[in-house]
Amino acid sequence: MNDDPVAVLRGFNRSFTARIGVLDESFLGTGRPLAVARLLFEIGIGGDDGAVPVHVLRERLGADSGYVSRLLRQLESDDLIELHDDPTDGRRRIAHLTDVGREAWNDLDRRSDRVAADLLSPLTTDQTTRLAAALRTADGLMRCSSIVTEVVDPDAELADGARRRYFDELDRRFRDGFDVAGDSAEERSRMAPPHGAFLVLVDDGDVVGCGGVHRLDGRVAEIKRMWLDPGLRGLGMGRRLLGDLESAARDLGCGEVVLDTNDALTTAIAMYRGAGYEPTERYNTNPYADLWFRKRLR
Repeated sequence: MNDDPVAVLRGFNRSFTARIGVLDESFLGTGRPLAVARLLFEIGIGGDDGAVPVHVLRERLGADSGYVSRLLRQLESDDLIELHDDPTDGRRRIAHLTDVGREAWNDLDRRSDRVAADLLSPLTTDQTTRLAAALRTADGLMRCSSIVTEVVDPDAELADGARRRYFDELDRRFRDGFDVAGDSAEERSRMAPPHGAFLVLVDDGDVVGCGGVHRLDGRVAEIKRMWLDPGLRGLGMGRRLLGDLESAARDLGCGEVVLDTNDALTTAIAMYRGAGYEPTERYNTNPYADLWFRKRLR
């Protein structure tokens, strides 16, 4: 058995693409190649009215504008979709299904379900459960490979949206809730250059994580507002984000980092300990903090 990850992934790709009909000229017997069928499906799940902006389709498929435009023209010539200017932005276009397109989408959905059911039918219940768990993990890890870290202004829209999700989670998990009054303009400014940095994790345009760092003095930086989308937890993304924040602290000229946390955040505490953080004395007046950690950076 070859344990090389590249060889394993390539082997899975060859096996899986053959089994689901990717190589067929007529994908699932629809009379359309896979690329066209996939685009039709993405438009159909774009909303209740089967409409989605063209730039969103390009992002989902990871395809260039010219290629997506050719596929859209093919769907349009088959009377499966219509294209209109976006009423909120005349520079953009929206694709939506026609009645014929909705019927074709429903047919494609039924065929896809049938192929999936046929692939699972020879397996035992235990095998099906194991396969579903493995595929769920694989999908999450493949998402991780496309996530990028961006440094943004702490007051930027991306940063604000991530912090709000972070505060909402703390409010649910803390015994007495969480008051966002502490998220002041002054605190945010400390996580901006030249004294700090605010990082976001971006997955296909969506923010799925964030964290900030700021200098406490010339030697020590503090990590703040670290949050990760629940769907990505357990996949190593927390450690990756923590490492990015430590790198940002080094860039600020600091050789040591500190952070505080609440004892309700048990998974985060375990991650900090596993990453080499050691308990330290209280260094701030945060009313929600129960534990304080310190780490010397290499």
